[in-house]
Parts: sequence; C-alpha cells; structure tokens
Amino acid sequence: MSRKSNKPEKSTIRCAIYTRKSSEEGLDQEFNSLDAQRESAEAYIISQKAEGWSALPDRYDDGGYSGGSMARPALDRMLRDIDRGKIDCVVVYKVDRLSRSLMDFSRILETFERHGVSFVSVTQQFNTTHSMGRLTLNILLSFAQFEREIIGERIRDKLAAQARKGKWIGGAPVLGYDVDRTGPSPRLVINSKEATQVREMSRMYLQEASLLPVVKELARRGWVNKLRVTKKGKKLGGRPFDKATLYVLLTNPTYTGKTRYKDELHDGEHEAIIDQDLFDKVQKQLKMNGRTGGVEVRNKYGALLRGLLRCKCCGTAMTHTFCGKNKRNFYRYYRCTNAIKNGHDVCTAGTLPAGEIERVVVDEVRGLANDETLLAQVLTDAHTTIDAELAVVRLDRDNLRKERKRHHEELQQLATSGKSTTDVRVRIASLHERLSTADQRLPDLESRIAELECQTVPQDEARAVFADFDSLWESLIPREQARLLKLLISTVEYDGEAGTVSVTFRPTSIRSLINRKMEDAA
Repeated sequence: MSRKSNKPEKSTIRCAIYTRKSSEEGLDQEFNSLDAQRESAEAYIISQKAEGWSALPDRYDDGGYSGGSMARPALDRMLRDIDRGKIDCVVVYKVDRLSRSLMDFSRILETFERHGVSFVSVTQQFNTTHSMGRLTLNILLSFAQFEREIIGERIRDKLAAQARKGKWIGGAPVLGYDVDRTGPSPRLVINSKEATQVREMSRMYLQEASLLPVVKELARRGWVNKLRVTKKGKKLGGRPFDKATLYVLLTNPTYTGKTRYKDELHDGEHEAIIDQDLFDKVQKQLKMNGRTGGVEVRNKYGALLRGLLRCKCCGTAMTHTFCGKNKRNFYRYYRCTNAIKNGHDVCTAGTLPAGEIERVVVDEVRGLANDETLLAQVLTDAHTTIDAELAVVRLDRDNLRKERKRHHEELQQLATSGKSTTDVRVRIASLHERLSTADQRLPDLESRIAELECQTVPQDEARAVFADFDSLWESLIPREQARLLKLLISTVEYDGEAGTVSVTFRPTSIRSLINRKMEDAA
C-alpha cells in the first residue's frame, strides 16, 4: 500500500542572470568577461537547485556600458520583465555589476521589493530581507560609487596630461582630420579632401563676412560635416551645415595645430590645416559681426560705413547715430562704442561727422583710378592672397594625383598576386571606393585652380574699372552703395589722435567690382 507524502512541493524560483562590462575591449573573444560572469552565476544557481532555483534562458548582458548610468538596454529589458512578473530572483557576479551609483541602486532595489524579487550576489553573501543585509549592501555600494568617482578623477587627470603633451584626447574627429591608430597612441592625421574644404570655408567667410551666404554655398556644393561610422556600423554626421555648425567649425582651434582641453590650449602633435593668421582674421570678423551674425540689418539713415568703421585708439567699432527732431533736420555722426559705454574721456576719437568721413572713404575708392601707387599696392595684396590660396589648392591637387597613383599601383599588385582572401577582397573594394572619390574630387580642384588663375587683374584693367566708378556709384541707392563698399573694403580705421583715416581693401575687391559691372551690363 503506497503512502502519499505530505511534504509540500517547492515552487520554482525563476532566476535572471545580469552581467555587465564597462568597456567593449575583449567582447569579440569567444569566451569573454560576460560569459565568465554568467558561468559563475549559473554554477551558484545549480548549487541552489534543491531550493527550486532555475536559471532563465534569456540573457541580460550589457557589454560596453558604464555602471554609473541607468541607460543600459539589457537592464531596461530586465526591469520590464520584472514588471511583467517573469522574474523571481536577480543574480549577479558582484554588486557593482548591477550599479555603481548608490542612488540608482536604491531605485532598482525599490523595484525589486515592490515586485517581491530577491537579489543575490555570487561573491558577496547577504540577504536583503534583513536590516543587517541591507546595511552590508549599502556599505558595498558606497565603496563601489567611491571607486567609480576615483576612476573618473584618474581619467580626467590622464586627459589633462595628454592635452598638455599635445596628444589627441579622444572624441569624435572633426572635419579635416582622421584618426591614425597604428601607433602606440591614436593621433590625428590630415584628410586632404576635407582639409581643402575647411580652408575654403574660412576663405569664403572672410570674403562674404557673413555666415548665411557661406551656408548657402556649402549646400549648393553638397558639402556636409564629418561623416563617421561607429564600431557597431552606425553612421553619424554627414549632415548639411547650418549657421551654428559652421560657427563651431570656424572657431575650432584644432585647425591651427592646437589641442584643447576644457579652457586650456596646448600645441598639438597634429599638423595644422589653417595658419594662425587666417584663423585670427576669421575670429576678428566673427567678433565684428556680433549679435547679427553678419546678416544685413535695416539701414534706415543710409550709414555707408556701418560695420566698417573702427576706432584705432580703442580697437572697437564706431557706431552710427544722429540727433535732431525730424528726418529733414538731423545731424548724422559716428562715435566710438567704447566712449559711449565708458565716457568720452576714455577715447580721443570724439564724434566724427558721418557725411565727411563717408566722402573721404568714397574718394579713396575713386582715387584708385589716379593713384598708381595705391592701386599697385591693392593689386599686390590681392595677388598675394590669391597666390597663397592657389599654392594650397595646387598642392592638394598634386597630393591627390600621387594618392591616386599609389592606389592604382597597389590595386594592380593585388590583382596580379593571385590571392583571394577576405582581407584582399575588402582592400580591393576599399581602393576602388577611394579611387572613385578621388576621380570625383579632382575636377573640383582643377576648376578651383582655373577660377583662382582668372582672379588676377592687370593694372590697366583695374584702372579702367575705377575710372568709371562714378557712373556706377550714382546709379545706386544708399543701401546698395553701403553694400558695394562692404564688397570692396574690409575695414576703415580712424585715428583720433592723428586725425587720419586708413582704408583696407579686400583682396578680391577689384575682381568683385568687375563681376558686379558685368552683371549690371548683362
């Protein structure tokens, strides 16, 4: 006669194993840290089999995620499964695998307690259902958080030391540079195609003196910001420029060969793309544009020199203003902004009659037709700027031709080697892609070279243009006259102590005026 056992059957405790590793290093190995953690947890669960413990087949692995944040996909998935009642116990190798933040861990434990889920650490025995166990857990978490903060401080100190030595401290590479990881430490190397674009953007901004026209030209050319692909194959960047992203590019000191860490600047190991003089000119122009960003604002009273006139004594702009009761009877003048803000005793410039200074500047432009020395100096400055850019573009073209030749030679060697491994096929595909990119870029460089070569203006042609300046000037309304002066002139400096005015012409001013006349004639 058989007897039935009165011993109650133990219910199954469904155990979820959670594993985490902060870095992605070694995760591609056949047996990695996450596997080791899971193996230890599974062994512990098997040891508790008599208590009804059973490991769930679902894997909750967070590889490459910090324990100082809750933004982890596997952790989020596990918490959702807890809400659905699929988990009775969470098993980890160590407490800090679940979290290194005391506040975050408290929130996780609240979720566990709310759903009746127990928590077990394989290497640290404690029971969270008792006060002593909770105290032990809090002590362990406090040390885990302390360790995380210490690690953070060490990383910050290391980055600061790297920056002081001029080394690249990581992050996303900017347009114009790639990351070379073949050496003992990664470093920035110039991407010739992107470097040409960066230099051209700086040149265009100095010529236009405004962000918006440059943004429109970049969109027309199809130029976009840095495109990069992560290790997981995700594409980032590659978007069209807007005023904000263009401003960030133009103000980045990395292009001058500097390494920046927080507010510190150090000489970098990488090669500069933009020389310091060009960079400083761009920064000066950006500062002059101020809040308007270089966008043309309403010029109600016909101030021809607004945005051009500067006080040499203070180095600040001179603003246009007026006094009077009505539009027919008012007095226009320019005044130093430093004197306006801090009192007239800080500046010797005083007030400058608008009509008189504007006539002086216009006469200076008109006098280019008769002053051979001044015209020759303006042309020399223009041709020096053009020749410098022409040399850079020609160098880019020559380097691209050499690069294409190297790629063709390597491609020929691979094709005749008879090897057909995966690495060889990948390299051949990469070479074809690079050659295609070079073939598309070469005509653009040739076109730019031809355009720059046409910028050169003979002195007799320039004299003829300015000899006919009066007819063009009289045909323009005040707003168009102000725009024409900005096209021709970069700055007008007034020296209050000496009572003199100096006009600095834009390097491309004469060619711009010729193009303007040709457009009007058409």
